Amino acid sequence: MTAHLPAVPAATEASGAYRGRARRGDMAAIEDDFAEFVRVALPGLMRYGHALTGNPHDAADLVQTVLEKVGARWAKISRTCADPGAYVRRAMANTHVSRWRRTRRETLLADFPDVPAAARHDRLEDEPLWQALRGLPPRQRAVVVLRYYEGLSEAEIAEALGVSCGTVKSQASKALATLRKRLGALVEGGGV
Repeated sequence: MTAHLPAVPAATEASGAYRGRARRGDMAAIEDDFAEFVRVALPGLMRYGHALTGNPHDAADLVQTVLEKVGARWAKISRTCADPGAYVRRAMANTHVSRWRRTRRETLLADFPDVPAAARHDRLEDEPLWQALRGLPPRQRAVVVLRYYEGLSEAEIAEALGVSCGTVKSQASKALATLRKRLGALVEGGGV
């Protein structure tokens, strides 16, 4: 015994198939657009992440976490944001600050390891500027990195971090004062 299915007009069937292909085509275009954005922006995002976190491993984790979130919403972000790069940098700064607040710089271990891990020495670890920069609060560090490393204006930094221009100025002023204080002897002695 065979079951009879209602006949679907050919025009309806064809238009339904076309709509499905159009949606798949739109998704493919969105995915291609996001892949191109990542290809172009990734080196700068990794440098920015390294400056925010202080090491390349945490930077890679930060960039991956943010790009996963952004990739899931890329259609809306690319449609509504004038500068998706600024949006991603802001998301990185916010995610880094949130992660920092959660962990409070504590690493809890159940037991001490029997054999200490042989960590590779980061060549920037002993650089006074990197040590001083790493010692800044996350928001101040983000402002300094965006201003002097990425070369953004105060207005662009304010937009990227979601704060006012006044906040950017005050955070930059506090950060530079702290850096001058920490690096003053080196600057005066000609070590920098």
